Formats: sequence, C-alpha cells, structure tokens
Amino acid sequence: MKSKLTLSITLLAAVGVASAQMNPSVGGRAMSMRKTIVANALNSPMHTTLVAAVKAAGLVDTLNAKGPYTVFAPVNDAFENLPSGTVDTLLKPENKGTLTKVLTYHVVPGRWDYNRIARAIRQGGGMARLRTASGGTLTAMMNGPRNVVLKDAKGMTASISTYDVYQSNGVIHVINSVLMPR
Repeated sequence: MKSKLTLSITLLAAVGVASAQMNPSVGGRAMSMRKTIVANALNSPMHTTLVAAVKAAGLVDTLNAKGPYTVFAPVNDAFENLPSGTVDTLLKPENKGTLTKVLTYHVVPGRWDYNRIARAIRQGGGMARLRTASGGTLTAMMNGPRNVVLKDAKGMTASISTYDVYQSNGVIHVINSVLMPR
C-alpha cells in the first residue's frame, strides 16, 4: 500500500503532466487537441474572417486532412488592417486563386511548434526560412528572448501572440498581421 506522501507525489505529477499538455485558449475559447485545425478555428471568435476565407478558398477539406500542418492564423483585426476593400475583393469567386495563395502562404507543412521554430532560428544564426504550402518562404526571427516574428515576402512582419495551440492534425500560432506572398 502506498503511503500518503507517495500518493500525493503521484497525483501532483499527474496533474503537472496534464496541465503541461493543455492548450492555450484562443479568444476565451478552449481549443481541443482532439479537433482539427478547422474545427478549432470555427470555435475561435478571433478567427471568423480567417474561417470565412478558408471556406471561400475551398481549403476546409485540406485543413481537416491528416497533416500535420502548422498554421499561422491571423486574427480578425489583422484582416481589418489591410487596405480598404482587400478582404471583400479576395472573397470574390473570381479571386479564389489569389485567396488560396494568400491563405496557403500561412501554412507550413509539418508540426512547427515554438521549440522547433526557436531551434531552427538558433541553427540558422538568427533566422529560419520556413517553406509554405504555397511554395513561398517565411522568415522566422527572434524579437526578444521568447517572441518569434515572421517576415513575409514583401518585408512586412507579424508577431505570434499565442503559441502552440495543438490540433489533431497540426499546430496553430495566432498572429497579429496577414502575411503576403509575392
């Protein structure tokens, strides 16, 4: 029979493991590691514009697939900060190809959590080049001891505000700007 001390240590260790594996919430909503990228994005009030764009581009099935994928997910404010009319123009059926290119520029094949990105930045002498699903490149850099900044093909940057939101088919990082390919 286990002593009370041994039982307490075992319970504390189990609680520590469970809390270490918990996802951060996004927009005050729980994100389940058992759901896909799309299912969790649908639950985020901060990503309604992104979800509408993913639907308009016909990428729902792709982002529900096995993956793994890493998605740098711009919040609604990021889309609102684009020049006036940009989102409406991108959402038009005749611009589906451009919209798809912009959205897949935010997707990197594989599971790139914070530790993997930070390690690649260190190994790259301060920069890591991430190949996107659109065929473009994002440049990841550190901005301070723990903040990763992404630079797009046009030289604009986005900061990650929420890291490591694990999904059944990848990981999401919430970002504050829309990244643009060439």
